Amino acid sequence: MKPFHYQRINVVEDISAGTHEAAAVQFLAGGTNLIDLMKHEVEQPDQLADITSLSLRQIEDSDDKGLKVDTLVTNTQLASDPRVRQRWPLLSAALLSGATAQLRNRATTGGNLLQRTRCYYFYDTSRPCNKRQPGEGCSAIDGQNRIHAILGASDHCIATHPSDMAVAMVALDAQVSIRSGDGRQRTLPVEQLHRLPGEHPERDTVLEPGDLILGVQLPEPPPGRQIYRKVRDRSSYAFALVSVGVILNVVDDKVDSVHIAFGGVAHKPWRARKAEAALLGQSPTEENFIRAAETELADAQGYGSNDFKIPLARRTLVATLREAARQDEEEVIA
Repeated sequence: MKPFHYQRINVVEDISAGTHEAAAVQFLAGGTNLIDLMKHEVEQPDQLADITSLSLRQIEDSDDKGLKVDTLVTNTQLASDPRVRQRWPLLSAALLSGATAQLRNRATTGGNLLQRTRCYYFYDTSRPCNKRQPGEGCSAIDGQNRIHAILGASDHCIATHPSDMAVAMVALDAQVSIRSGDGRQRTLPVEQLHRLPGEHPERDTVLEPGDLILGVQLPEPPPGRQIYRKVRDRSSYAFALVSVGVILNVVDDKVDSVHIAFGGVAHKPWRARKAEAALLGQSPTEENFIRAAETELADAQGYGSNDFKIPLARRTLVATLREAARQDEEEVIA
């Protein structure tokens, strides 16, 4: 492991100019992803800033009937919070599908959003990888790409984002609060936090050096049934081949509102805006569900081993919409 400078951050204000100007500073929270990457020599920070002493571990109600989640709230704490389980069950289900209990006990909200791809070639420093070393090339395009992207990829990278939590956050229109190294704060939708690879796959997010995620703001839950469905190689503790988060609200046999986000198919959690637009005002029928899925996936591209993901994503979305619509019907009958 490359030598690095360790700094414990006791209050946010301790994030000094020297820290945020460093080219290779990393913030350490739960460490469930970063420490592994350092062991593999994929991440080689010059500075490691430990933020675990910060007072950012609360889940609080907000004035707009939402929920404020601090960055150091663990995945276990968030998934088991009674308010989340009752009002944002999509988020709880996504978190509980994501990892072992031991990892959820350590992994944090901010760190979960910033975890890096599980592409085999990204972890293998003997193989070319544009995400790890820009300009080397992408080994996955002509290699083993079964788990890789079918949407939003580029000639430079076809890796996928691994987070389940982030998919739910995108579907729920969550906002992320960010503090820059010079003390300024800003918020942006979680949907805008992550980048598509383009010509710079080494940049996973829009964050700048020294930026620290302070927390996430969940707005009031949208009306409708919330469903999270994850398809994976084994029944537990595996990353998604395809996952779908759906919030479907049907009024008078018409889709009044719908939120859809995919996981496992792109470099970022993928908000299915085309499918949403295709469903609004339509009857919640199998035919309309299929049409919406085909509309969203019209530009999907496989790279050989992952060709199966295109029909899998279509079937998964249709099945999830069908389940959400059926639950709506059962609720009305009850």
